[in-house]
Amino acid sequence: MAGQTPDGTAEETPDQAHQRRLAVFRSAGRTLAEQSVDHTLAERLAALLADGAEVYDLDEFTDLYGNGAVAELERRTAQELGFPAAAFFPTGTMAQQAALRCWAARTGSPVVALHPLAHPEVHERQAFARLSGLRTVHPTDEPRLPNAEEVLGFEEPFGTLMLELPLRDAGYVLPTWDELVAVVEAARERDAVVHFDGARLWETTAHFGRPLREIAGLADSVYVSFYKTLGGLSGAVLAGPESLIAEARAWRHRYGGQLFQQFPAALAGLLGLRRVLPELPTYVAHAEVVARAIGEGFAAAGVPWFRVHPEPPHTHQFQVWLPYDAEVLGEASLRQAEDGVCLFRRWSASPSGPAGLAVTEVTVNAPGLAWSADDVRAAVADFVRRLP
Repeated sequence: MAGQTPDGTAEETPDQAHQRRLAVFRSAGRTLAEQSVDHTLAERLAALLADGAEVYDLDEFTDLYGNGAVAELERRTAQELGFPAAAFFPTGTMAQQAALRCWAARTGSPVVALHPLAHPEVHERQAFARLSGLRTVHPTDEPRLPNAEEVLGFEEPFGTLMLELPLRDAGYVLPTWDELVAVVEAARERDAVVHFDGARLWETTAHFGRPLREIAGLADSVYVSFYKTLGGLSGAVLAGPESLIAEARAWRHRYGGQLFQQFPAALAGLLGLRRVLPELPTYVAHAEVVARAIGEGFAAAGVPWFRVHPEPPHTHQFQVWLPYDAEVLGEASLRQAEDGVCLFRRWSASPSGPAGLAVTEVTVNAPGLAWSADDVRAAVADFVRRLP
């Protein structure tokens, strides 16, 4: 139950505070990125009804246990990634759980080599170990993906090398194309299979300078998400060889992921492939402009220390670090949005760096294309003026 403030009014519950912040950020006239959480239920449903016919026949009956629109999304995703088969999962956590336990059975090894900042290590409550008996090892703890030398020289055997592309918690960082090819070859030399945690793989083509099919083709299996980059409602796809995907479907059922109907998520995913995927290289290019201008803005404002990472960004997302309390920065961001400019959103304390630092993630998509470098520098100057 909520308490009371000194003036006797009821304190906000966490959910009320969250809804209030969403309303403020949504109302800002200028923003660098549109996010799916900025829309009401009515708006999302209306958009699916208005636009869904672009990607699927809305006069067909709804899907049942994975046919219809869901099967079409699987087909389209397999085609985009260049794999013979794909299976839709309600979450990426479940998709990767199925993939990694299937590979463990094939390789005879329950050991998965991955980065300590990878999503399963940080955000999934030890699901690999608790549900599938898998064990993870870390070829490197540097804030980047392991390189070929580290994989070849790692002292412990492993059956699967899992690479998160990009590595989000390290700053959406990617290796170079040659480094990626080399680390995959190193895993092969160790008789390991390679799985890509490609939740945001869609946005890597500009950095690598290669088409999506060529990037995905380096791996034995790939997971992709539909809501993180493509603006979908939810859901993920696991793509790979037909035999692997057939077994993964069985595990999907066992894990409770064989849902009765999923057509809203499937339609939103198909629309993301049609509308958003072709625009991502443009977003990545403009993110470089925005990141550079943010750094110039902080320097011009006399901020004694800041970090834009990586610079230039590897994707259309990057980190900004400042030596302030996260709550102070969050309040400044909220006040600026109330005045019509949404430059930054949520700040958090540094999870691994020195005390007194806070970090935020910046995304640039369609609305951000309207921002010039001068616009960004002016917004940064205004933001700094709101700090104590």
